[in-house]
Amino acid sequence: ELCRLPFSFTPSMLSRCLPRLATHPVVALVPPFTEQTARLKVEAAEAAWNSRDPERCALAYTEDSCWRNRDQFLKGRAEIVRFLQEKWAKEKDYVLKKHYFCHSDNKIAVTFQYEYRIDEQWYRAYGNEHWTFDAEGKMRIRNASTNDVKISEDERVISRQVDLHKFSDGTCPR
Repeated sequence: ELCRLPFSFTPSMLSRCLPRLATHPVVALVPPFTEQTARLKVEAAEAAWNSRDPERCALAYTEDSCWRNRDQFLKGRAEIVRFLQEKWAKEKDYVLKKHYFCHSDNKIAVTFQYEYRIDEQWYRAYGNEHWTFDAEGKMRIRNASTNDVKISEDERVISRQVDLHKFSDGTCPR
């Protein structure tokens, strides 16, 4: 197993990884991406967002990062942190699953699903993201298109660890 450091990490994450450094290669998650490093970057992004820690997530982006998120346009880490604080204050029990779609030298495309609730109403969001990175592996541009569907609590699949890849056979969850 590779020892990998996500694009933002805590000292405890680093200390868990250190014992394996002598026997496992460390993979730099920077361009130019291979399929392996692109997939690892997607996993790291998923872990960061599932932490629901806006400051941790913001470390993955350049100081002047540009975002389009639905109908909002953000510029810079401070706006990203503010956006994520507001998002996770409103969207309770947020859980996300990202899926690698494709990549090029400094770009990665993903599809994603996440579930959350506002008051007692549950939602599942579906979307696509296109990411562009600088040479250090920080995201310069994030374009996200997202649609939300109301669901019942019984329809939740991400939090129940349902294999979301099973839906690629044409069977679609609501």
